Amino acid sequence: MNLKEIKEMINLMNENDLLELELERDGLKVRLKKSSGQLQQIITTSEAPAIKPQALKEEPVFKKQELIEIKSPMVGTFYRTSSPESAPFVDTGSEIQPGEVICIIEAMKLMNEIKAEVKGRIKEILVENGNPVEFGQVLFRVEPLL
Repeated sequence: MNLKEIKEMINLMNENDLLELELERDGLKVRLKKSSGQLQQIITTSEAPAIKPQALKEEPVFKKQELIEIKSPMVGTFYRTSSPESAPFVDTGSEIQPGEVICIIEAMKLMNEIKAEVKGRIKEILVENGNPVEFGQVLFRVEPLL
């Protein structure tokens, strides 16, 4: 799937007033979700592992709570602050709430606020302030909180 196809999906959403669109093709899954009329997050995942029949019969294995990855919804420049003099939106260990701004990505001279979609605690910040980011690049790893 290329950028042109993703843009066409976004246009389809806007033209039909869709809030969410999910497409799976060739083991690639793309999910687009809008909030308040603006595209909020794009999540991509690679092939989902196949469920083996014998795995269904096994007893459940309890794993450590997995971290949630917050990915870049666009290509641009990553900023941890709203201005050079400001404090960072979040630091490692910060608790975040859904809807809270956690960073800014500048794309084509526009500052796009990236908001949290989960309640959690920032465990890792994977991009340095002012560095370029790619579409789908992991920005943060978050420990979910109840």
